[in-house]
Amino acid sequence: MALTRFSIAKKDIITYFDDGGRKIYTFNDLSTILNENRAFWRLSSGFSTRGFIKELLKSTKMLKHEMQFPNIKYTRYTWGQASVFELTLSINNYAYLSHYTAMYLHNLTEQIPKSIYVNVEQTYKGKLSKSELEQGRIDFAFSRKQRTTNNIAIFGDYRVCLLNGKNTDNLGVIEMSVSKSETLRVTSLERTLIDITVRPVYSGGVFEVLNAYRFAAGLVSINKLAATLKKLNYVYPYHQCIGFYLEKAGIFKKHQIEILKRFEMKYDFYLTYSIEKKNYSKKWRLYYPKELG
Repeated sequence: MALTRFSIAKKDIITYFDDGGRKIYTFNDLSTILNENRAFWRLSSGFSTRGFIKELLKSTKMLKHEMQFPNIKYTRYTWGQASVFELTLSINNYAYLSHYTAMYLHNLTEQIPKSIYVNVEQTYKGKLSKSELEQGRIDFAFSRKQRTTNNIAIFGDYRVCLLNGKNTDNLGVIEMSVSKSETLRVTSLERTLIDITVRPVYSGGVFEVLNAYRFAAGLVSINKLAATLKKLNYVYPYHQCIGFYLEKAGIFKKHQIEILKRFEMKYDFYLTYSIEKKNYSKKWRLYYPKELG
């Protein structure tokens, strides 16, 4: 019987996965492994992938994980334990961790966020034009609440937020080694500071973003940050927000802050959306929440 043959082959199967050098598998991965090793393991042609997985889950350290998003469920199998970061990145080969999650990994926050932000970029749609940018349109856009993703899965104690950000060709995405066995795709320090400035709603809010700039002092290259921002080619003048944060942090040197002054400041802008009580920075042509002082 298939079960008996699996039991006989179990030692070889465990050795295969122990020596495999990977943790996470999809259904198709396990189907391929079964078919490639069926003869060696002496498993019958009628032994299905589902049967194989059932036996792996029952009698080995293989584990099953499911992430149910509104329109799709991702099922992953791990040989032993895998971190929640590794599992969420397995959603897509080009996915990377961003915003509050990247802040946490770069030690830019004292919080332990329970929301994990995973970015899978949109396909390239051509260069965006800044010709239609007008003060009235900026004022109207930022008078409303910032749009947020509904593509969320509850995964254990975490909320996994799947973002579909603008295409950047993975600009500023790095491989971060967080342990001997775990390397994660995450935005660089400079790219992270830009992303959380653009989307404070995914980053704990403007107070957390300001603190992130303070934590980044002495670590971040402002020249690299400015160069990355320029390459990202945002329609909105986010350099005004970044300059404000650098100055408000009270740690950065004058010559670092002045790098952001090299960008054109043609419009009044906003630190975040839907500000009820606001102050205005003439230097940065920026409205910001009054609570920031």
